[in-house]
Amino acid sequence: MKPIELKQKNDEALGKELLDLRKAQFSLRMQLSTQQLSNTSQVAKLRKDIARVKTIQHERVTVK
Repeated sequence: MKPIELKQKNDEALGKELLDLRKAQFSLRMQLSTQQLSNTSQVAKLRKDIARVKTIQHERVTVK
């Protein structure tokens, strides 16, 4: 997910996106702990996506 795409979304859509990413992160952690996850790089990519969303949200709060 690119930051440009995230900046075009409104606050509500960003909140929903963050919730969806958190759910996906939980799912991947469970798969990782039960050794069912074959591509472990997905965890790092998901963490970066969560950080991007949170950064955009924080930028909007501090600018207002």
